[in-house]
Amino acid sequence: MNSDAPRATFRSMEESTAQDWAAIGQQFAPFAANLPDRVLAHLKLLDGDYGGFPIDRLQHSLQTATRAHRAGEGETYVVAALLHDIGDTLGSYNHPDIAAAILKPFVDEKTHWIVEHHGIFQGYYFFHYLGMNRDMREAFRGHKHFEDTTRFCELYDQAAFDASYDSAPLEFFEPMVRRVLSRPINTVYKAVGEAA
Repeated sequence: MNSDAPRATFRSMEESTAQDWAAIGQQFAPFAANLPDRVLAHLKLLDGDYGGFPIDRLQHSLQTATRAHRAGEGETYVVAALLHDIGDTLGSYNHPDIAAAILKPFVDEKTHWIVEHHGIFQGYYFFHYLGMNRDMREAFRGHKHFEDTTRFCELYDQAAFDASYDSAPLEFFEPMVRRVLSRPINTVYKAVGEAA
């Protein structure tokens, strides 16, 4: 951001004025518009990070999104599939929460729930090998998005570790990411973005 741009002058928000918030608001739109670039740059941090898996985390993300796209899922769902593990670098113990938080302003409640809970549902395929309960997802049985999350993991997430799979490159998904992350539908700041 431009360090010469007008800035607020308060020392605490109690002291802030409308003029301060006008200066802040003026910079919000350009900053928010760059969100897709920041998300894509962070996603690239998964490149070369194998963590013991057969393919690196970026390839897993691309493969998950490619499988969802080729199955005819909608653009928002495909972007969610691409970003579902973006939290691996900063949220090693809670990566679904990180991805869900990034996506929440831009996706419907069902897609957010799928991303937020996919870690527990994915555990069905491997928790028992770690001495954990593979049926942890059963605590959510009866939830309206239980089957949707089970389906996401079965068709796209758990199946996306095939080193021979022909995944689309990240560049293929970039326009989708830019479109989805430029249309907030679920945020208290939606009016601010629309006014800018």
